[in-house]
Amino acid sequence: MILETEHLLLREYTMEDFDAIHEILSDAETMQHYPKPYDEAMTRRWIQWNRQHYREHGFGIWAVILKTTGEFIGDCGLTLQNIDGEQLPEIGYHIHKRYWRRGLGSEAARAVRDWAFGNTAYDCLYSYMKYTNAASAATAMANGMKKVKEYPDEKNQISYAYAITRVEWMQLQESKA
Repeated sequence: MILETEHLLLREYTMEDFDAIHEILSDAETMQHYPKPYDEAMTRRWIQWNRQHYREHGFGIWAVILKTTGEFIGDCGLTLQNIDGEQLPEIGYHIHKRYWRRGLGSEAARAVRDWAFGNTAYDCLYSYMKYTNAASAATAMANGMKKVKEYPDEKNQISYAYAITRVEWMQLQESKA
């Protein structure tokens, strides 16, 4: 296990997670802001890419497990992504649509944010999404991020980038104390 929150456990992917994550990534409604839903080969590559990210960087997108049931409900984590031509640390997330609008994506993203600022030297963390993805933008804002960039993107037509700096994060922590 990597992280534990009030409702969630985040852990590394295994290939045994294939069916659960494929159900999410192959769903047309869930993936409406992506170029297309994932087929089986794309889902396998997604798991393998994250497992490689763990080995190379010590982090990646982690499986999100609901503590009360042990059910795999999505993924959330930190990767390095091309955001307007720069490789930047990005918090990404996919939550099964059965669990949308319950704050679980925001809970997972906050845990990843806190882990990243506590365990890496990054001074700024990002989330980026297609301009039409209002739910993902809302999750980024719930994570203390602000929109910092709008840019043309071959994959998304236009992407929005949200960010939070280490200083802003520390101010959030102090305001909670």
